[in-house]
Amino acid sequence: MPRPSTFSIVARDPERNAVGIAVQSKFVGVGAVVPFASADAGAIATQSYANVAYGPDGLDLLRAGKTADEVVKELTGADPEFESRQVGVVGLDGSVAAFTGSECFDHASDVQGDHYTVQGNILENRETIEAMAETFEETAGGLPERLIAALHTGNDAGGDKRGEQSAALYVVKPEGGYDGRNDRWVDVRVDDHEAPIDELERVFKIYDVTLLERAEPDETRELSGATAEAVAGTLADLGFFKGTPPEEFGGDERDALEDFRGMNNFENHSLPVLEDALSRGWDDAEGDGEDRMIDAIWHGLARLERK
Repeated sequence: MPRPSTFSIVARDPERNAVGIAVQSKFVGVGAVVPFASADAGAIATQSYANVAYGPDGLDLLRAGKTADEVVKELTGADPEFESRQVGVVGLDGSVAAFTGSECFDHASDVQGDHYTVQGNILENRETIEAMAETFEETAGGLPERLIAALHTGNDAGGDKRGEQSAALYVVKPEGGYDGRNDRWVDVRVDDHEAPIDELERVFKIYDVTLLERAEPDETRELSGATAEAVAGTLADLGFFKGTPPEEFGGDERDALEDFRGMNNFENHSLPVLEDALSRGWDDAEGDGEDRMIDAIWHGLARLERK
């Protein structure tokens, strides 16, 4: 069997009552194998000849009131091949535990901190794990951003000895899913890509702007000057606006932005909020065309608290 040898982080945000996993591997579709999470239990990463039964079985044990350490002991204790497994568990009660079997390929290890555990195998070095833990602790922002930042740092510090292929981000919280009908707050996967963590972050930003809600700003800015001209020019290049890009953002330009909003399913944010986000985020954004627009909106919304 192929081995989903990888590095992952399982973590909890007690303030948002959210818990989730970020993972990268030289293994296709790692998001289909490693991460398991439920808003009424916790989160689990199972890897290295992954026993995928650890996911649902472990979540059931967490729901039954077991601590993360008790869950790890019960899962591995019932598995005759436990020495080839690696697993990380974070419970809603704040408990954290991991296990790295003696038959996992080097380098393999794990490390725990407040509300998180990091684990990996077939790694270049121990520094991969340590860098991920340090970055998670020191990074500001929401749980998704902190998890992605940990992946980036782990990869830069050494990462998977075999290279990169797929990555996933899965975060749950009560009523966090589409229209509040489930707990799947963030569920983004990159199944096969030469730079999966970069691609995961790019897709997450689109997901964030499209599906996640933010608190309304106390005030909004209008586009003006060079930024207004640049945004109007980009809308024109994308076919939403005709004419010479102006330095003042008026009715025609806002109609074009409204069409852009509708085309991209950004209805979670009003037109004034999108204009404000573009005004604040344009200079920090990367890329061209639609990529620049979306990245600017994401940066401009970043100051607003997620609901």
